[in-house]
Amino acid sequence: MAGSIKTVGIIGAGQMGSGIAHVCALAGYDVLIHDQSAEQIEKALATVNGNMARQVSHGKLEEAQRVKGMSRIRPAMRMEDLSGVDLAIEAATEDETVKRKIFAQLCPNLNPEAILATNTSSISITRLAATTDRPERFIGIHFMNPVPVMHLVELIRGIATENITFETAREFVASLDKTITVSEDFPAFIVNRILLPMINEAIYVLYEGVGSVDAIDTAMKLGANHPMGPLQLADFIGLDTCLSIMQVLYDGLADSKYRPCPLLVKYVEAGWLGRKAGRGFYDYRGEHPVPTR
Repeated sequence: MAGSIKTVGIIGAGQMGSGIAHVCALAGYDVLIHDQSAEQIEKALATVNGNMARQVSHGKLEEAQRVKGMSRIRPAMRMEDLSGVDLAIEAATEDETVKRKIFAQLCPNLNPEAILATNTSSISITRLAATTDRPERFIGIHFMNPVPVMHLVELIRGIATENITFETAREFVASLDKTITVSEDFPAFIVNRILLPMINEAIYVLYEGVGSVDAIDTAMKLGANHPMGPLQLADFIGLDTCLSIMQVLYDGLADSKYRPCPLLVKYVEAGWLGRKAGRGFYDYRGEHPVPTR
């Protein structure tokens, strides 16, 4: 384990937060998970338990490891409960206003020596760090979704991030058996800087009537050997998250090639956010997903 880190606090008990809790607990860290909603924390614990149970059934985990891993994760109902953590990871929605609000509430409750990390997939680490009381102890640790399955983590330092913070974070991520890639602090970093414009372009191809949902996804799965079509992947990520990242790219780089497709905007406005909402480019409400266009 990363020497100075024993306890990890996670703020945000959604898909990413529960995945981060899962891998941290199995790597031997004590984990405290916080969310505004107690119901969401319970849901996250059930998700982690279910995912670990699946790993046991597939022979990737021993039952004793599952039991021990689950025993390391505890709910933190209040921000004050995170006062003893060595590393706090913010894993809330991809909205800068929400993240800033969390840091404003969190920082007064943290140990002054604790490292503060964000799991943002696109927002400036330097800008987020500047809103906290510890920019030199602030870093981007961007896990990929689903966290227990994906091997990559992007590490992004802000302009003020000290070497000791970066090295501690690097050692921590390595202890989770993840592969690290280091990105400069540019909008959307490496993976999403490349991936999201591809997804956005696929939505333009749909918008312009070049191909149907099925045609586009089949073309990229069989023509480019992608495991999942770009529209299916967009639904998996969440169309609201895709739109947020494209807006960060468009605002941050001021290049028209990053303009979010109007059809993506329309789907988000309709509340068709993908798999989590039951509808996106596919309708998930029946037995099998059906294209919506």
